[in-house]
Amino acid sequence: MKTNPLKHVADPINEARRYVDNAKTVLFEKAKLDPETNCYADSKYVKAAGHYLWNAVLISIDAIFEVKSKQRPHPDVNDYREAIAKRDRKLLSLLNASYDTAHITMGYDGNVSKDVCIAGIRLANDIIDRCEAMLKQAA
Repeated sequence: MKTNPLKHVADPINEARRYVDNAKTVLFEKAKLDPETNCYADSKYVKAAGHYLWNAVLISIDAIFEVKSKQRPHPDVNDYREAIAKRDRKLLSLLNASYDTAHITMGYDGNVSKDVCIAGIRLANDIIDRCEAMLKQAA
């Protein structure tokens, strides 16, 4: 069975922030924002940014929770939801919103709206900040 490379990160919070920075770089430098429509010209780069943001979310959550799948080699979003729901309902709300915004709407659908992309970045940062605070409390 393969191991998840995101689970064994030395400094997961900084690594998650690096992923968010990568998403911003892709959006701001490659996706080409049309100021008239407030939309990005190329959904390919929006999709890439969405995947970066979702990975940032998973890295930060993996730093706090031991998420395991009962039936699959890798956990899916429902495994994350189950693990988080037992401990932090606000983080669960952020995860659900980020899943819909960054992972589905940006990462798969490639929604080119600047507002959607900004919301995806904000949600990822909120999750990272909350996980960082939980790590500091545990230390």
